[in-house]
Amino acid sequence: MWPFVKLAYSIRSKLSLLFLLTLVVPLALIVISVPTYYEKLIAKQTATLTEGTLTALTNNIMTYVDDLERMTITPYLNNDVMVALKLKASHQYAMASDYAKMEAEKSLNLMLPKFLRNARKDILATTLLPYDGSVYVTSAFGMNEPVPDYPFQQQDWYQEAVRKDGAVAFISVHSQDYLNTTDVKQVFSVARLIKDPDSSKPLAVMMADADTIVLESIIKDVPFSDKAIVVILDNNRKLLYANYFVSQAMLEQLSKGQHQIKGDDDEYKVVSKTINSSNWSIAVLFPDSVVKAQLSWIYWGGLILALGGLLITLLLFFTVSHWIVTPFKKMVVVMKRVQRGDLQSRFTVSGKDEIAQLGMSLNTMIAQLKELIDREYHAALGRRDAEYRALQSQIQPHFLYNTLNGFIGLNRMGERQLLEKAILSLSSMLRYILERNDWVKLDEELEFIRKYCELQQMRFQERLHYRIEMDKGLASVQIPKLLLQPIVENAVIHGMECLDRPCSLIVAAQRRFMDEQEQQAVLEITICDDGAGFEPIQGQESVGLTNVKERLRLSFEQAVFRLDSKVGQGTQVVFQIPLKGGSAG
Repeated sequence: MWPFVKLAYSIRSKLSLLFLLTLVVPLALIVISVPTYYEKLIAKQTATLTEGTLTALTNNIMTYVDDLERMTITPYLNNDVMVALKLKASHQYAMASDYAKMEAEKSLNLMLPKFLRNARKDILATTLLPYDGSVYVTSAFGMNEPVPDYPFQQQDWYQEAVRKDGAVAFISVHSQDYLNTTDVKQVFSVARLIKDPDSSKPLAVMMADADTIVLESIIKDVPFSDKAIVVILDNNRKLLYANYFVSQAMLEQLSKGQHQIKGDDDEYKVVSKTINSSNWSIAVLFPDSVVKAQLSWIYWGGLILALGGLLITLLLFFTVSHWIVTPFKKMVVVMKRVQRGDLQSRFTVSGKDEIAQLGMSLNTMIAQLKELIDREYHAALGRRDAEYRALQSQIQPHFLYNTLNGFIGLNRMGERQLLEKAILSLSSMLRYILERNDWVKLDEELEFIRKYCELQQMRFQERLHYRIEMDKGLASVQIPKLLLQPIVENAVIHGMECLDRPCSLIVAAQRRFMDEQEQQAVLEITICDDGAGFEPIQGQESVGLTNVKERLRLSFEQAVFRLDSKVGQGTQVVFQIPLKGGSAG
């Protein structure tokens, strides 16, 4: 009986049951992965078969392009033609005899066309452009007349042939608009600069044109899938031919050499090869929809099995969530309450399994944490508050000691009325000091500093000049009482009293931003005098200065205190107190 009860309430038994029932997950993964595997396998086999077919297609196109290329070297094969081109390219053509001119024209108008027409019947036209500006066109359809005054030398294909300097230039699809005909065809061409074999001087540019229909006839001889797209790109990756419409976006993806491209209504796998001689690229695009259609029955079977496994998993989840998930969620809620400071929150324990034991341990931990905070944390806060008050109490006797010494000086000088006025000012300041608040507004502290400076000005007369400034919006910022007074007192007693010349004291409070985004603001208080100054020595600070730095440390975690003093030039003290909203730290 006992083992059965342990099995029923043990968290391990619940997790074991969950593991056994979730065997449907690996089954679902298998169902999903099998169609994917077969899809990749079919695509790979198709690509392998296509590569062989594409090789044969590439060889056919390469052979045709090589024939075009060979036509551009026809002038080199006939000596009379070369002599005629040399004569036309030289400056002696105008002075040549009529017989020589006739022979040259005969070679270019009669002999050369015979060679070209016998080469291939499917080449539309050849154009020979000697350097004297004449034009000789040989057309398969008898269109031998070029367009009058056509700017051949300004065409891109002409300039490309000149740049190649005798090497073959493969010209992309362009209009055959330089022939005098009503039917302007789209052709691709091969051009070459004809050079003198002896002097290497340029003689002419020759171009052979072929109709793009030739490419279509070559591709039709190679078997491809009905929906496969065959695309031929030139050496600049511009479209030469496509058996189906190809969008500009698809051409851009092809030009980048991508093996998987996205069309308007389908995605395509790409198998491509390059014709080395012309640097043309032939690509075959297979639509993914064809492969997926062949695997549709596998997808449907996998989908049904996956849905069945998902339903079982969801049913199992909602059943077991009451056993396991809900108690853990309740524990998280309790922990968040404790994190926000609610140490009275407790987890309701039910049952005797491991979750119940965890809940009891959590309750015990919260109770111990509360006890620890009550005993240690509040005690530490009390010590810090006592330390802060002790530091504050040290300032008041020090301030009164220095002020009474000033009164003694006034009495010795016989300044009775001035002494009486000073005593009244001191009584007002003592009321401020003896108030039981430890923190004051910034404008209250600066008003106290102003009264102190007035009190000292009664004593020093023209030897003391002071100015107190504060930016708008800082009046209500809270700071510790008498934080600034010891620094001002040091500036007067130690920086000005020992000098006979007039001295100035400036107290300025302003808002500054520590970052470019103006998000981290600080209250910067600067106390600056041009008195005697001193040489700061580490470890040898006055009581007032030491107390100010310690009070600043206890009051603000990230406050900054800087002191800079030079003998004979004066002293500057800077406080930087972080601002949150409109108040300090």
